[in-house]
Amino acid sequence: MPELPEVETCRAALAPLLSQARVGVFQRSDKDLRFPWPAPEDLKRLEGRRIEGVRRRGKYLIISMGDHHLLVHLGMSGQVFFGASSEPWLPHEHWRLRVDDQLLRYRDPRRFGFLQLYIGPRPEAHERLVHLGPEPLCQDSFNTSYLHSVCRGSKRPIKSLIMDGTVVVGVGNIYASEALYRAGIQPFRRAGAIATHRLDGLVVGIRAVLEAAIAAGGTTLKDFQSVEGNPGYFRRELAVYGRAGAPCRRCPGTIRQRTLSSRATYWCPNCQR
Repeated sequence: MPELPEVETCRAALAPLLSQARVGVFQRSDKDLRFPWPAPEDLKRLEGRRIEGVRRRGKYLIISMGDHHLLVHLGMSGQVFFGASSEPWLPHEHWRLRVDDQLLRYRDPRRFGFLQLYIGPRPEAHERLVHLGPEPLCQDSFNTSYLHSVCRGSKRPIKSLIMDGTVVVGVGNIYASEALYRAGIQPFRRAGAIATHRLDGLVVGIRAVLEAAIAAGGTTLKDFQSVEGNPGYFRRELAVYGRAGAPCRRCPGTIRQRTLSSRATYWCPNCQR
């Protein structure tokens, strides 16, 4: 499932290509995605508008045209890419948006992604965005003081807490396991029992692993491809995720796996306490 690094990789590729492009006709398939399509008359109002920017909020791409904003979520297997108008529709292709003389296209075999249209000055007020937690790469809003405040008194496992999008956005299963390994914290430890100095290490670990993944173009385990069709290469750098039974890269121990909240969780019992 595309997480923050994968969506940020898409945003960085799209932004220079879409900036100031003029929007044309929107087309879609006859199949539904995760949520209902925007009304045809609302999508028609996009024609002729210029794209002012492409942002990311959590795992959402926000394509802004004045007070009209397209929210794109990639779901489990979504991919946005460019193509010529003469090209036939691909299997699992679900929408096309003309931008200048190109087509921005969306393909999603599992159809768990979606497209929403928000009309208003602040797309962050959309019902799917308004309750999201801070961005983990923003030091002003996501820092040790903040993490300590949300962990205080919590009985939740620390991994479950940092994967909660209302606490902090974009720390998916892969990156939660990797960040906790970097911080030396066991994933099952009660959040409220972790000392402040160790939470400081976790904040640093979350930021470092996300920045490294973005630099590598994200992580491809199965479906993810960038706008250019490239896989993410951070998989090569994974220290614990997907390595159950393999030797730890920092000690003589062995990586273990256990299910937590229905998600596979990986850790080193020697390095993480």
